[in-house]
Amino acid sequence: MNTITKFNPENKEELTYRECLGPAMEITTKEDAVQYMNDYVAYIQKALDNEPRTDNMSAEQIAKINLGYYAGYYDAETMQRVNELFSTRHPIFGNLHN
Repeated sequence: MNTITKFNPENKEELTYRECLGPAMEITTKEDAVQYMNDYVAYIQKALDNEPRTDNMSAEQIAKINLGYYAGYYDAETMQRVNELFSTRHPIFGNLHN
């Protein structure tokens, strides 16, 4: 049985990047990644509704950039898995592989 990784389990109003993105680095299934991404995008959208961006980036675009960037701090295997599961890449380095 696969476990579901809950985004923001404590329902905090404001989260650190580690609180948002750290749990995503442990996700190993597409189903878990999809549900996590949906909740993360909703969290970002709430912030955008309160304070719109001038560059018109969508909540999903922001989420993917953040996930891809954050994964770059992990080992190559984690980075590759996150990129595949969340359909993202590092915004500067792209998809790095060994």
